[in-house]
Amino acid sequence: VQLQASGGGLVQAGGSLRISCAASGLTFDTYAMAWFRQSPGKERDFVATINWSGGTTRYADSVKGRFTISRDNAKNTVSLQMNSLKPEDTAVYYCAAGRLNSNTRSLYPYWGQGTLVTVSS
Repeated sequence: VQLQASGGGLVQAGGSLRISCAASGLTFDTYAMAWFRQSPGKERDFVATINWSGGTTRYADSVKGRFTISRDNAKNTVSLQMNSLKPEDTAVYYCAAGRLNSNTRSLYPYWGQGTLVTVSS
């Protein structure tokens, strides 16, 4: 299984960024997909998750109303649209695949390498 995240970069506070994750080596449309993030010296925290069909999503309170997770099962990709970005959103963002649509890190056996998002004030 390979999960390849891309699209990170530097953006000013209040701006927008879209990151994506391309999956291979798994039956994509049978897996829930999620985004987690990790800042230096902190734990890897849940950001958002989407179920296999895209019909159910969950968000961390800190990003609710600003971030939108989506997936394209025909292209084996999951994306995270991030709007109204804040400096505290600065982190390495990781995509993950698992059987359950959960906010629990340990329930995701497959992880990508991460993409860095930096929000300047």
